[in-house]
Amino acid sequence: MGETGSQLVPWASTNLSHRDCNEPMMARSIVGVTLLYVPSTPASSLHVVEHRNWRTNNRNHKGPWGPTHGVMIHHSVSSGDDSSVELCYNGHSALPGPLCHGVGRNDGVVALVSAGRANHAGSGDGDVLRAVINEAALPSANEADTDGNRHFYGLEIVSLGDNKDTYTKGQYQAAVLWAAALCRAHGWSERSVIGHKEWQPGKIDPRGPIEGGGSFSMNQFRADVRAQLAAKPGTAPAPAPTNPPKQENPAMPVSTDDVRKFWTTDGILKAPSTAAPGNTHWTPDSYIRDIHARLRAVQGTLDATNATIRTMAEALAARDDAVDVDALIQVIETRLEGVRVRLEMES
Repeated sequence: MGETGSQLVPWASTNLSHRDCNEPMMARSIVGVTLLYVPSTPASSLHVVEHRNWRTNNRNHKGPWGPTHGVMIHHSVSSGDDSSVELCYNGHSALPGPLCHGVGRNDGVVALVSAGRANHAGSGDGDVLRAVINEAALPSANEADTDGNRHFYGLEIVSLGDNKDTYTKGQYQAAVLWAAALCRAHGWSERSVIGHKEWQPGKIDPRGPIEGGGSFSMNQFRADVRAQLAAKPGTAPAPAPTNPPKQENPAMPVSTDDVRKFWTTDGILKAPSTAAPGNTHWTPDSYIRDIHARLRAVQGTLDATNATIRTMAEALAARDDAVDVDALIQVIETRLEGVRVRLEMES
């Protein structure tokens, strides 16, 4: 594979300082993923490989790295183990690498590609970060106001992410071991493990079926990490789920009452700056009504502008028989072409 396998040997049992680690400690804790798990049987080991110059492959020159607060799980939107590892190490034209810290191969091996800041989390919801730090229930991610690359380790599991490509049992189990190892090293619980979709609005990863049955569920994944943390290092991880877990976002019919409740629920969406003082949140229904009112106002302004242009052209023509009203209006409209009417909506 063009990579060097890491030797599984005992590691210091003391935890890193909880949520207060400097860069060398962070790099050491990633290396410790392999060292924390002294295998009693081949099935209980986490096999990691060091890919090229992973220890110095980072984006530290683009922003701070640390303190770390959690582990983030992704799917790579790629296929092929070797090519996916290279992609995550190098990045691509739109997003320079490294794109994570570890790559979960189909064969159950985790390839290490960075020990510093990596382009994987992007900007996400600061409320989610605070929940991770406090190891509390996660709120819904509805903002992208906080740098996640600074605070999260990232694991890209090789998968197309199309909800059809199947994760191997080895991939899933290795991901559980990797996440649990980092949590153990930092003294975190499973609540410090999140999915990309729980961090940044609009993201869907990780998702997809798992070999043997079931689909990737972050709730189930955290439960498996919790079970691993409760076991001694070197214990075989929980098997990949064989029964489909309850989906966080199941595709199912909704009733009229469900729709009505959604549109009229307050306290979710922040109100725009134009809202009345003290009115901090709007319902989705209020947002739609406001957009409709703004569009009608713009349309009214456009209609009035067009009428004014024609009135001015007709008045000018009344003073000068040589003026062609329609031709003049056409000239004005041509000059106005490209002018964009833009509504500024603040979320």
